[in-house]
Amino acid sequence: MMTQDMDQDIVRPRDEGERLSKRMTALGLASRREADAWIEAGWVKVDGRVAVLGQRVGAGVHIEIDPAARRDQAERVTILLNKPLGYVSGQAEDGYQPAVSLVTAANRWRADLSERRFSRAHLHRLAPAGRLDIDSTGLLVLTQDGRVARLLIGDDARVEKEYIVRVRVVDAALAAQGPPSHVVAPESLERLRHGLVLDGVVLRPAKVSWQNEEQLRFALRQGRKRQIRRMCEQVGLAVVALRRVRIGRVALGALPPGQWRYLAPFERF
Repeated sequence: MMTQDMDQDIVRPRDEGERLSKRMTALGLASRREADAWIEAGWVKVDGRVAVLGQRVGAGVHIEIDPAARRDQAERVTILLNKPLGYVSGQAEDGYQPAVSLVTAANRWRADLSERRFSRAHLHRLAPAGRLDIDSTGLLVLTQDGRVARLLIGDDARVEKEYIVRVRVVDAALAAQGPPSHVVAPESLERLRHGLVLDGVVLRPAKVSWQNEEQLRFALRQGRKRQIRRMCEQVGLAVVALRRVRIGRVALGALPPGQWRYLAPFERF
């Protein structure tokens, strides 16, 4: 009898409509992975009835999230790391260590304002929200929170990322004329701002300006593989050093290389 009552409260999957986890992601309730986990845990109701994995929903349904899911989400951490040279953003490869290996109690920045106590549980499913090449340094975000990952690397991500890039002129004859800022034509700088194509895709407009005679400042809302290096190549420049200094409203600041801190509760990308 109890089994029959429970079955009446559960909505069985249907073939029509949109997948529930996709709808939850579109509404900003959770990432797809989180949504599936919450549904599996019984923390999601559709029109007052417990949902199941694979369920599809039509327009206008009412989705309820159990407070337990919100508590689980609030406990997930986001970490800001100043990645040094020689570390890969993701999984270990070719003998190089992943950046997450630097997230230890000993490497936590002493000036971190967060009151969180470091726990090894914070390393569970901690993943980079975006990449930073092995030969690049600066701000790398590692997170357990699917909402943060979607904001920074989702298909519709628009968060601006800022870089300081040291360059040199590739052509020897041009290089002999002086620093890059004295050699690169204004129209080449305009091409960096808008007009370049990578992998058959027209790049979104970027903010590009000279930081000093040998360094450019890039602000992008896009993240194609080795994008800045390949952009520079198209206008006769080679990247000597690249450092990410800001993601959205969160700056690298004085965080030392190889050290990390928690994203503070008041900080938003």
